Amino acid sequence: MSNTSLIIGESGTGKSTSLALLDHKETFIINVLDKPLPFRGYKNNYIKITSWDDLLGNYYASDDFSKLIKCIKTVNEKHLHIKNLVIDDWQYTMCNEFMRRATETGFTKFTEIGQHAWSIIRELISCREDLYCFVLSHSDTDINGKYKCKSIGKMLDEKITIEGMFTIVLHTQIMDGVYKFLTQNDGRHIAKSPMGMFQDKYIGNDLAFVKQKMNEYYNEEI
Repeated sequence: MSNTSLIIGESGTGKSTSLALLDHKETFIINVLDKPLPFRGYKNNYIKITSWDDLLGNYYASDDFSKLIKCIKTVNEKHLHIKNLVIDDWQYTMCNEFMRRATETGFTKFTEIGQHAWSIIRELISCREDLYCFVLSHSDTDINGKYKCKSIGKMLDEKITIEGMFTIVLHTQIMDGVYKFLTQNDGRHIAKSPMGMFQDKYIGNDLAFVKQKMNEYYNEEI
């Protein structure tokens, strides 16, 4: 079972930027929208794979759930030097599929889209123990004004509770112009982490630091 975390927040609040300090030699990024990453020189460090047998590439772009699952399996089984696996803009696997199927009538498509989204996360969770997986997704507000992971509406939310599939959920915040991660639920933002993993309620938006704290916590001698 891998070490899988969910990072949620509004657009422009530092989700993708939090990847900057991860060691690119040990990191593989699945970029659902294939949009430029917000840090210098990323194209030199993240090279698109040319085939499933390409062990040198560490970047893949697709919004097709079946291709994402294939990519996850490939990284897990063949790219053994990879220790960090990231899916950026995960929610667009749902949104884009919904738009492609917008003319379909009935509720079956919502169940299928939910199943596809669930399958991606389940595949990540089932990866090898030395792999740290990070799912980055936009946030949304519910009818009570609480922030949660963005989906495509109530029909899908009734099928899966996305945050419930993760032990660690971090929520991006901007405080006095500084980008932060919220580590615990504050009553409005869904965030959670094991007791004592992080000393502070707010930490810097750095996934390398998050990985370090996870590694220390899970491997601590009691």
